[in-house]
Amino acid sequence: MAENIFSSFNISGQGMSVQRLRLSAVARNIANANTTKADDGMPYKREVVVVRDIKDSPFEKSMNATLQLDKTNAGHSGSAINNGLEGEDEVLRARTVKDNSAPRMVFDPNHPDANPDGYVQMPDINIVTEMVEMISAQRAFQANAQVVDAAKNLARYSLEI
Repeated sequence: MAENIFSSFNISGQGMSVQRLRLSAVARNIANANTTKADDGMPYKREVVVVRDIKDSPFEKSMNATLQLDKTNAGHSGSAINNGLEGEDEVLRARTVKDNSAPRMVFDPNHPDANPDGYVQMPDINIVTEMVEMISAQRAFQANAQVVDAAKNLARYSLEI
């Protein structure tokens, strides 16, 4: 049972790390919403966090074994043992990528980066979208923190028995 509690900590910790990545990306996007020239001379490109599951992770194997409920007899219930799933509890991978959407063209002939027609290439960043992303990441972080808290309380109450 102890490994299940600690794997809960590990999985929720991974979730909190992903949400921290999302919050950092949102912060960089908001900070650079008006950056017309990045290091490459082009407007800043919005950062997006891409999260993928890890195929054949111990979590996925355990979940599939639980969902299949292979039974030799209709009266038998599914197995509650560990099924030999040992090792790393890493269930996802996250990375930050640049959004490839085209820059917004804003008419501002007095801007130093304006083209001959008076248009400036601005990053395609919508502050409202970024705020929604920030709130979503914050709520997901809180949910993972509550899972950690529940697992911690479960371990504490188990020791009091």
